[in-house]
Amino acid sequence: MNKKILLLEDDRILAQTLHELLSTQGYEVHVVSNANDAADVTYDNTFDLYIFDINLPDTNGLEFFKSLRNAKDTTPTIFISALVDVTSITKAFELGAEDYIKKPFFPEELLIRIKAKLFKQPPTLVYNNIELDTRTNRLKINGKNISIGDVQERLLKVFLENRGAVLDQSILLECLEKPSPAALRVALTKLKHTTGMEIKNLRGIGYILE
Repeated sequence: MNKKILLLEDDRILAQTLHELLSTQGYEVHVVSNANDAADVTYDNTFDLYIFDINLPDTNGLEFFKSLRNAKDTTPTIFISALVDVTSITKAFELGAEDYIKKPFFPEELLIRIKAKLFKQPPTLVYNNIELDTRTNRLKINGKNISIGDVQERLLKVFLENRGAVLDQSILLECLEKPSPAALRVALTKLKHTTGMEIKNLRGIGYILE
């Protein structure tokens, strides 16, 4: 059964883009442009995930989200918003949001965040002779404990959690302490050399672990 997502977004172009993107990934997406319609939809239907904007034509998305939580609606929720002030972000998480993505964002980033919320990763990620315990971040290669440093460890985890998906460079740059395309290339070269992972660079598109 397809996972059901309610998208509350008043920007028609963005809403259409996300609807098409999520639909191609097999999600059942219901789109509304204001909180009043969202309230009606959530009353009659259950969803696996909410994706809410904050600046809405009829109310503040955070206040609407608060009303849902007060009504005992615990559906996992991701906020997408141009608001980048600490107050808005803090309030979203205090109210119980699972994630907060700042606009503009790459669609692939949203897909990764959604996957993380809807499909729990197993405690141990395995790729060929590599085993990563996501609870302790303990890495084993050929059965031996290996230490590869924080940066490579973060990159490794992202690739293992999204094997087969094309990852935009911007997502991988977040794993670096001093992000730059050159630093990313160096880090990926080290990661491939240390682990033997077959990470491919799709020029102009991104990177993929097949």
